[in-house]
Amino acid sequence: MVTLGETMALMKASTPGPLAFTESLSLGIGGAESNVAIALRRLGASVTWAGKVGADSLGDLVLRELLAEGLDVVCTRDGTAPTGLMIKERRTSRSVKVWYYRSGSAGSMLAPEDIPAEKIAQARLLHLTGITPALSPAAARATQYAVDSAKHAGTLVSFDLNYRSALWPKESAASAFRGLIRQADVVFAGDEEAAIVVGASEDPLELARRVAALGPSQVIIKLGAEGCVALVDGESYHQPAVAIQPLDTVGAGDAFVGGYLAEMLTGEPVQQRLLTAVKAGAYACLVSGDWEGMPRRAELELLDAAEPVSR
Repeated sequence: MVTLGETMALMKASTPGPLAFTESLSLGIGGAESNVAIALRRLGASVTWAGKVGADSLGDLVLRELLAEGLDVVCTRDGTAPTGLMIKERRTSRSVKVWYYRSGSAGSMLAPEDIPAEKIAQARLLHLTGITPALSPAAARATQYAVDSAKHAGTLVSFDLNYRSALWPKESAASAFRGLIRQADVVFAGDEEAAIVVGASEDPLELARRVAALGPSQVIIKLGAEGCVALVDGESYHQPAVAIQPLDTVGAGDAFVGGYLAEMLTGEPVQQRLLTAVKAGAYACLVSGDWEGMPRRAELELLDAAEPVSR
C-alpha cells in the first residue's frame, strides 16, 4: 500500500487538567495517514508513506519513528518551513482537545513532485484522506495527482473522508469529497462525515447506499462505540464494536481503517475485514497515543481472552 499526507510532531499532557497549568508534555508524532500506515504494517502489509517535513529536529523525530515502524518512507525535507505541530490537551479524564499548528508547515506544502508515482503504480492500493486536500491548493493537486497515477496503473483507491472543521468549511469539503469518492474503490466515513456529502439520515446503511451511488463498490460507515455498517458490492453488513473502557479515542478511526484494509489485501471476506477493523480500533482506544496502541496480528485475539495473564 501507498499513502501520503502530513505527519506532525505531537506534544501531549499525561494528566488531565487545563494545558495552561500542565508542567510537562511528552513528545511524539501523529498523522491520520501515517497512523493507518503503521496499523497496516503491524498487521503484516508492506507500506510506503510519502510526505514532507521540515529540516528540523521535529522532522528528524517524524522520520525516525516512521522508519522504526518498518515503513518505506519517501519524504522531502523543506529547509524553509517547519514541521507541523499538534498539542493534545486532556481537559478531563474523558475529554481531549487537539490544538493544531500546521499553517505554513512543510507538510501543508506537499506538491505533485513529492508524490512517488512509480510506487503507486506498483502498489495494490493507494490510501488517501480528506485532510490532505484541505491543507493547501498544492496539497490538493498532489492528492489528485496520486489518484490519477493510481487510476492509470489500475491501483485500487481507498479514501477516508476524515473531515477537519479547522481546515475548511463543510461546503468546500463536500465538493472535494464528492470528487474523490467518485474516483475511489473503497470509502470510509463517520455518519456525520457522510452526511456532509449526501445529506443526513438516521439510518447509517442509507448513508452507505447514497455514498455507493457515487461510484465506490465498498462503503464503510464508522459508528464509534456502535461498531460499523458496510455496503460491499451491494450487500449490507453490520459489525458491533468490541466492548472496552476507552482511555483515548484519538486514532481509533485510523486503526479501524488499517484493520479493514489489511484484511482486504489478504483476500479475507468482508465480515472478517470488519471484525479485524473493530478490534484494531478498540486497541487504539486502550493506549494514550495516536498510533502506539495499534495491534500486531498475534495480539488480535487477546481482546477475546478470558484470562488476563498470558504465560
